[in-house]
Amino acid sequence: MSPTPLLETVGLTRTFPGVRALDGVDFRLFPGEIHTLMGQNGAGKSTLINVLTGVHEPEAGEIRLAGRPVRFATPQEAEAAGIQTLYQEVNLCPNLSVAENIFAGRQPRKRGLIDWKTIHRRAAEALAVLNLSLDVTQSLDTYPIAMQQMVAIARAVSVDARILILDEPTSSLDEGEVARLFSVLRKLKASGIAILSVTHFLEQTYAISDRITVMRNGEREGEYLAADLPVQTLVARMVGVSHADERLTHGDAPPREPGTQEAHAQDAAARSGEPYLAAEGIARRGVLNALDLEVRPGQILGLAGLLGSGRTETARLLFGAERADAGAVRIHGKTVKLASPRDAVRHGMAYCPEDRKKEGIVADLSIRENIVLALQARRGWWRMIGRARQRELANAYIAQLGIKARDAEQPIGLLSGGNQQKVLLARWLATEPRLLILDEPTRGIDVAAKFEIMDRVRALCAKGLGILFISSEISEVVRVSDRIAVLRDRRKVAELSGEARSEREVYGLIAGDRK
Repeated sequence: MSPTPLLETVGLTRTFPGVRALDGVDFRLFPGEIHTLMGQNGAGKSTLINVLTGVHEPEAGEIRLAGRPVRFATPQEAEAAGIQTLYQEVNLCPNLSVAENIFAGRQPRKRGLIDWKTIHRRAAEALAVLNLSLDVTQSLDTYPIAMQQMVAIARAVSVDARILILDEPTSSLDEGEVARLFSVLRKLKASGIAILSVTHFLEQTYAISDRITVMRNGEREGEYLAADLPVQTLVARMVGVSHADERLTHGDAPPREPGTQEAHAQDAAARSGEPYLAAEGIARRGVLNALDLEVRPGQILGLAGLLGSGRTETARLLFGAERADAGAVRIHGKTVKLASPRDAVRHGMAYCPEDRKKEGIVADLSIRENIVLALQARRGWWRMIGRARQRELANAYIAQLGIKARDAEQPIGLLSGGNQQKVLLARWLATEPRLLILDEPTRGIDVAAKFEIMDRVRALCAKGLGILFISSEISEVVRVSDRIAVLRDRRKVAELSGEARSEREVYGLIAGDRK
């Protein structure tokens, strides 16, 4: 390996309003290596890529290419310098042919006209470098996503890219397609191309990476040779667990809050007859491998795993926001079809999504309007809920959940994150659900609001509501859940209950050192 990095950053800093996305980041990428960026949501991975490729300008620090300082004002300047980026969504023109996509913007000409014969020949040659043989005259959208991704790589190679950046390259691929992609990447690595990959899949990281850089809270936590970094240590570095190495192998389960979790589990066990919802072999190709889950009345089933493990994907499949292509869902023992969220709501389900600002709240509407939204949708817009009844519902939930607001007419966009989350909770409670899916209900809110919301969740469960609880904070999942399903790399690897519910066991399963 060359002693001089092909691409290097020194003290790279970038801020956005209220957020320091990169804080003095040092990074190195060598020729002929596959280097993976790892980190949780908000760690700074995407921002680092955007700065390296000219999408954002750094506020401080320096980027060096082959030892020389560079500054890219646009992505086009980065491409001209030999940096090609492939994003999670293939950024090509599906209505054009394979050959046209490979040579878009640089078509060879003959006597002033596009030389199609040469384009087709060179496109076939570019694919042959990757051991691929496609009909380059066919429209790109006639091929599956995996092949479209290979076409994007062929385009990068054909312009003599020195650096290839891949953002979640396997998120939509099945295992066979991943193996084929990795074979291509190893071939490019052997030719001297430097490859930077961003992924959340632990097994894939170790299958392909020479070097790993871990980022956390906008800072570089560390740079490691993959062979020298045990997977349990990687998990600990990503999530920032103190002394996690010892806890993963030797530590005891953390103390529980006396008189809360144990009593809650005992009460729930007494009510845990027939499951309200049972998912059997539910799956979606390229998104989630087949898994089984049961959510019982009066119990909290926690979903634990790193980002990309399949937690949110599971929630969306169960709620009908995404369609499963395998398996079955039973409610009270009867198979049901959940083709849309409307079907799920009709069967007594409710879903508070991970991104409350984009998928949850309607910022310009009032608290009252946000609370009655789901109930009104279920009734149908031809059966309007009267203004007086709306105010009655809103005021009742403002009092019940302790929502801090001037009154029910205050725009929800003016509330704090914790109070916005409570309004979302109120919206779904107004529908009187039997199953509540909570995806990251405490993300981005202060500590006091977190504990208050979790107290509300436990109280709801005590009244017989079944809850599917998702959080990236493992301690939170352990604290509130009766049972914990642990997910890794888009599959369920274990389910914990009783005394087995501990952070130590969950981290061990995530890291893959427990069966």
